[in-house]
Amino acid sequence: MSSVSIIIPTLNEAQCLGRTLRHLSILVPAAREVLVIDGGSSDETVAIAHEAGVSVIAAKKCGRAAQMNQGAEVATGEILCFLHADTLVPDDLVAIIEQTLVDKTVAGGGFISLMTGEKTTRWGVSLHNFVKSYYAPLLFRPHLFFKGLRLLFGDQVIFARRGDFWKSGGFDSNLPIMEEADLCLKLVQQGRIHLVNRVVLSSDRRVAHWGFLKATAIYLYIGFLWGLGVSPQYLKQFYEDVRS
Repeated sequence: MSSVSIIIPTLNEAQCLGRTLRHLSILVPAAREVLVIDGGSSDETVAIAHEAGVSVIAAKKCGRAAQMNQGAEVATGEILCFLHADTLVPDDLVAIIEQTLVDKTVAGGGFISLMTGEKTTRWGVSLHNFVKSYYAPLLFRPHLFFKGLRLLFGDQVIFARRGDFWKSGGFDSNLPIMEEADLCLKLVQQGRIHLVNRVVLSSDRRVAHWGFLKATAIYLYIGFLWGLGVSPQYLKQFYEDVRS
């Protein structure tokens, strides 16, 4: 049996969750389990998850970081994989993750996110997000960059060994955004962060809502201020929820 538990935090994700779960149903090898941690959805999210036959757990505390921590607490796999409900993964996801973590110097990793929509692929935004995984730690935490830090974000499907995840303290449930980047800062104390040279497909709904220029400006603004130490609680106001 696979050692990978896939954890999906949800809140009103009925539009995309079904497709994501269908992709997970054809993984070879299969994941050990798929856990949906729901933060009180008012749409069909929970029904869709039940219909797909995955485990659904009601969140004790709402918020993506808290929900992912709750999933990590109940997961039975030795490897934790955190997946957004609007992200599609390759069918060899489990094998890629397990092979990556065979290297004991690697504490965790993620994938290259290609942002796509029904009618377009957001090449420019996707390229910037890829480069950001390298330039952001080099610019703001150079001593950690050379130790193996790569800054990963939620749509990059972050994974880590259970032991290293909890040694790092898990996600900070008080953070409304940037919780994945914060985890990377802590996780690098356990080993290198590896950016896998494979692609996952993430929804472009935020860029479609904002437009390319506004989205790029917001991503840069939030990223630079966070790198300079500005509170994520303050930065959250610039990162509106675009779920319908």
